[in-house]
Amino acid sequence: MFTHAQMWSGIDRLARHHGLTASGLARKAGLDPTTFNPSKRITKENKSRWPSTESLAKILDATGTPFPEFVAMMSQGDVNAPAAQALRMPCIALDQARREGLFDAAGFPIGEQWDAVDFPNLDDRHAYALEVRGDDLLPVFRDGDLLIVSPSADVRRHDRILLRLDSGALVVGTLRRRTAQRVELQPFAEEEQVRPFAVRELAWLARIVWASQ
Repeated sequence: MFTHAQMWSGIDRLARHHGLTASGLARKAGLDPTTFNPSKRITKENKSRWPSTESLAKILDATGTPFPEFVAMMSQGDVNAPAAQALRMPCIALDQARREGLFDAAGFPIGEQWDAVDFPNLDDRHAYALEVRGDDLLPVFRDGDLLIVSPSADVRRHDRILLRLDSGALVVGTLRRRTAQRVELQPFAEEEQVRPFAVRELAWLARIVWASQ
């Protein structure tokens, strides 16, 4: 018999295995993003609440995870214990990342508005994660994907990058050309044309070094 804690640890571990937060896993499965929030795991009477069999079936189907594999995840101990060589990095939804006070002038994450995720085998203390919401980045990135961004990594032609304008807008795409006067970015939507930006318009740009897909 599995315990309440083991069941929820299995869900958290399944999300992390696919590079998602618990809310990202819920969205990926077509559930309400708050389905697996900590507040949903305890009743108003302070009793343990179990996830529904329907929500469990949906996340297993969405991630292609066989039930025996999920059972094995439940048996692996405390999901909150940092994995070996895991880096705990700041995380926030991409559509919220244009808020003031989240980045310094060079594009490094600051402030206390960030959530956090553990990411294995990444030796970059300045990296952070952005969670995709919606379909704006299709067909390259889907709702629920995590983008790992490194403001300290070298940026080269054809890299996928995050660009911030002085206006505060964030733009994601593929770097096509970069000169002393301008940066040319190819949006991910195939029908969109290359977008040129004058260097004077830019606050900073950073490389997307990894993405869960």
